[in-house]
Amino acid sequence: MSETHGRGREETQEERADRQWTELLQELRVAQTGVQILFGFLLAVVFQSRFEDLAHVDRDIYVVTVMLGAATAATLIGPVSYHRLLTGRRMKPQTVIWASRMTVLGLVLLFCTMCSTLLLIMRVALHNQVALWLVGVMALWFLACWFLFPLWAIAKGRSGPREDEADDEAGATGASGRT
Repeated sequence: MSETHGRGREETQEERADRQWTELLQELRVAQTGVQILFGFLLAVVFQSRFEDLAHVDRDIYVVTVMLGAATAATLIGPVSYHRLLTGRRMKPQTVIWASRMTVLGLVLLFCTMCSTLLLIMRVALHNQVALWLVGVMALWFLACWFLFPLWAIAKGRSGPREDEADDEAGATGASGRT
């Protein structure tokens, strides 16, 4: 039995969850690859001979950056565990919701990791206040590209409910709850 919403795709809740999971996996592949490369770079820095020459504050920034990188990697890889542990339990829609939330959290952590990494690199490269200004400008650019532009598109294109809101309405009128 197909649930229709009067607009957009005609798919069951399970088909929609499968599609959303596939789309989320594609997004995660891009983010995970970048995070893993960045994290690998960060781990290697401590073994460079010049690391000993860093000022105390730069070492602190480095430690914070590595911890943020680790948290980012864990959060963006987390949806894989979610999927693996919940596969076969008829919980795909819930898995997609939680994996999506983890992905957004991972993007926030990635933002912090990128800014912290830039701060460390710019402080070492420039040794002056210009480093803070450059990082501030890039932080604003990241915020714009990752969050403000999408939110602007949502606000500008408000023509109806989100997919999940439409499904919630349809689910209230007849979904069995089994997924």
